[in-house]
This record gives sequence, structure tokens and C-alpha cells, in this order.
Amino acid sequence: MKYALVNPNWTFTASTYFGCREPHLPLEYGYAKVLLEQEGHQVIIVDGQLDNLSRQDIQQQVAEFQPDFTVITTAPSYLFWRCAPPELRVPQETVLDLKDCGGILVAVGPHASTTPTATLKKLGVDGVVLGECEDILPKLSQDWQTVSSICYWDGDKPRIQGSLNATDINRLPALHWSKDTIQKHHHHHHRFDAPPIGFGAEMETSRGCPFHCSFCAKDNFRDRYRKRPLEIILEELDGLIAQGVEYVYFIDEIFLPNRTLLKALVERNVKFGVQTRIDLWTPPLLELLGRAGCVSLEAGVESISPAGRELLDKQCKLSTDELTKLLIFAKKHIPFVQGNLLDSKVDDLEAIAAWRQHLQQAGVWANKPVPMFPYPGSPDYTKKWGIPDEKAWERANEYYLNVYAEFSDIQEQQPLPLAELEFEPLSSKK
Repeated sequence: MKYALVNPNWTFTASTYFGCREPHLPLEYGYAKVLLEQEGHQVIIVDGQLDNLSRQDIQQQVAEFQPDFTVITTAPSYLFWRCAPPELRVPQETVLDLKDCGGILVAVGPHASTTPTATLKKLGVDGVVLGECEDILPKLSQDWQTVSSICYWDGDKPRIQGSLNATDINRLPALHWSKDTIQKHHHHHHRFDAPPIGFGAEMETSRGCPFHCSFCAKDNFRDRYRKRPLEIILEELDGLIAQGVEYVYFIDEIFLPNRTLLKALVERNVKFGVQTRIDLWTPPLLELLGRAGCVSLEAGVESISPAGRELLDKQCKLSTDELTKLLIFAKKHIPFVQGNLLDSKVDDLEAIAAWRQHLQQAGVWANKPVPMFPYPGSPDYTKKWGIPDEKAWERANEYYLNVYAEFSDIQEQQPLPLAELEFEPLSSKK
């Protein structure tokens, strides 16, 4: 069988999306390609974003390949499954372009995982994957009635089969990207200490998170915490370094302290960035993190008050003063340190300003509190409205637009409701 794995050339006009606009390595497709090829399938990755392809370019590449299956993602790489664009406009356009040349069309991503029937209808695809996708895609060449973790058309009705898939990441290989792919990847994600010299890349050392903060939309994908084997991590990393990669961003939901990994990184000439919780680190481990090559530390503090952190289900045992001291200590060893804040609606604005100023005087960046989007699949959404239904994304987006008058500086300043961004459902039955 022939599989085309398509990442659209994303646009975010009038979207509430606040993720990075730059292209990132499509890790899910990288893994899937290897697993598919191990079973004898032919595979191409058509990366519209990295290659800056027009819709016509994508259509032409897929048509020339003549795939049996075409896979389309609803988020710009695994890095942004937790904060994807709420609207499905770009995937809808891609499906429309590939309907006559893509064979059987399958969608993967956070929308497919959290609201599978709505995604099936909106996109007009043949099926969607529930949860992590890389080890499900090879099974799609079988009779779908035997495949778990998918939703597809059963006559004129959507049929959900099985539960959300969590990949056994011990089975995932070290990824080896082509020279051409790496040489196009100039972006260094979340790096602010120095301009890039070599290439950038993304990879993961773990997947999932043991915490369940109310704002985090990970419960329906990349949820359960799992570590990749050290030898696989180092094989992948060494391959990237040999290709001229200077900086790697670890996309882990939470980069937990791992002394063995950090000591291995000390021995390698590479810089990296991570996102983590500062309360999980000690001063000696932060010093080791800096020696290992970390130049960008994004630390989720979320709220400067115990009440705010409790409201967000942070399960943080440290005081604000203790968190502050750790952030300032980290800055002594890591060039860029950021304390993330969310708009919990309970913190005093003057206290926030004073805390931010105190950190900035010590060289630590602390952002203005970011409005919280109640992503379907997050505990916050479930507390407000229950289990996500077919209008979950519309409901969350409408709430967000109604509650907040100002948005972050990386968002569109006049986002629109989903009804104005998406098409009518492309099909009620394939």
C-alpha cells in the first residue's frame, strides 16, 4: 500500500491560535513512516509548512504519488496538539484539494481524538484516529472492523471503535531525517539567548505528564507519562548533531529531571530548550541542566498565589517565594529562563506586576498572564460543560471570545467565531 502523510501549509488568520507559526519537524509522521515501511508500505511525507507549498503544490505531489491512503493532521506537529488552532479551516481546504487524488482519507490530531464524530463530519474524510496515531496507521490497511481507536462511517452514521490509543513508545525508532529536511529547518524553537548558527530540530525524550492541571488539553492524547529508552534518544540526537543541528527543542509535555540523560547531554556539543515545572527541580539539578546544554527553560508557574495554583490543580508544594528563588537560581546557569503565567482570575494585578518586575531585574522573563482557552479535552472544559460533544470547539471558542477583550501578543487581535472560519461540513457521509 502507498501512504501520503500530509502536513498542510498552515495559516492562522483570525484564529485564536497562540502557538509558534514556524515549521517544526512532524515527529508523528516521522515515526509513522518508519513503522509503515517496516511493514512493506511505500510512504511519502508532504510537508506543506516546511517546504512552503501552495495548495496546488500539495495536490500535485499527492496526485503524482497516487496513494491508497492520505493522512491529514489537524495540528501543526505534535508540539501543538495541546494548543491547536480550534478551527479546521486549513485541514478542510486540504481535504477538498485531495478528495479526488488521495485515495482513502484519514485525519489525525487533537480534534480527531477529542471530538471524533464532529471531525469526521466537518472534514468529510473516511476515518479519523483516536489518540496517538503512529502505530494505528499501519493497521488501516486491514479490515477496519478489526482496528481499534478509529472512528469511521458505518453506512451513513459515524462509528467509534475502541478507545483512545496510547503508543508504546518503547517500540518507536530513533528518527533519522533526510539531509534536505534538516537543512530547511533553520528555526530554533523558543530560543532567545543567541541567533542561530547551525540548524534546529525537535525531538522528544518522553511523552505525557503525570500531572493533570486544569488548563492542559492532554487527556485524550499524549496523556500517560512514558520515557523513551536512553539509547534510542541518544541515537536520534547524535544523528541530528552529525547533520549540523546546533539546537534541539525537546517537545516533552514536561521535561522531568533525569540525571542519567543530563549527564549524557553534558558529553555532547548541542544546545537545547525544554518546558517543565520549576518546583520539580533542585539547585544541583538546575546546575546540571545548564551544564548539559540547556539555553532555554520555560517553567510553568501559572499563578503567583497558592489559591490560583490550587484553582488550576497544579499540586504545587512550594511557596511563591520558593518558586521565585529557583527561577532566579536557574538563570545563573541557563541563559534564558521564563516563568509562565496564566490568567487565573484570582491574582492581584499589582502583585503580578511587582513579581514580574522582581524577576526581570534578576534576568528572568515572566510574561503577562495569558488568557486560558478552555480546550476540549482539558479538565477546565469538562468542569464547565462536561464531556466534549460535537459543538465543543465552537463552545470553547465562543466562550474565549466573550470573556477576553485582549489577547496575547502572538495571537490575531481580532479572532473570529468558528462558524466564520470553517466551511459547512464537507460531507455527512463519505
